[in-house]
Amino acid sequence: MAILVPSMATQKALTSAKKTFGYTKAATMMGATKKSTTTSNIKLLTNVEKLRLLTKAEKAGFLSAAEKAGFSLSSIEKLGLLSKAEELGVLSAATDPSTPSALLTLSLALLGLGPLLVFLVPEEYPWEIGLQVVVALVCVVGGSAAFAASNFVSNLQKSS
Repeated sequence: MAILVPSMATQKALTSAKKTFGYTKAATMMGATKKSTTTSNIKLLTNVEKLRLLTKAEKAGFLSAAEKAGFSLSSIEKLGLLSKAEELGVLSAATDPSTPSALLTLSLALLGLGPLLVFLVPEEYPWEIGLQVVVALVCVVGGSAAFAASNFVSNLQKSS
């Protein structure tokens, strides 16, 4: 007498999932069409490996500097930094397809806002000139950082 035990593993799709406009997926599974509005699956660790980011960080001396400062994988785990980053949505943002465009929009807004505020703020008092300098520096540094982050996240999300 044979005992049949059904498998709890997920079944493979009969046809491949196709992305349609708006990052929705339509897949035919076991003869039925199932539509889902989830975002495309981005494999961050695979893309980190493809981009050789850890090798580049090691050659630049970032890993040894972090180790000298007391940051090792075990200390990061003890501090719970990865779980805190997930709570804050940093890791989820890295896989969200709209993140690079949002960061690019932010960078363009900051890079445009700096000169605009320098133009609009009068130069009658020394504190106004100081305000212009501070606003210009914050906008240039923030806009540049947002532009670099947009480029980095975009490269990280590429699956090719």
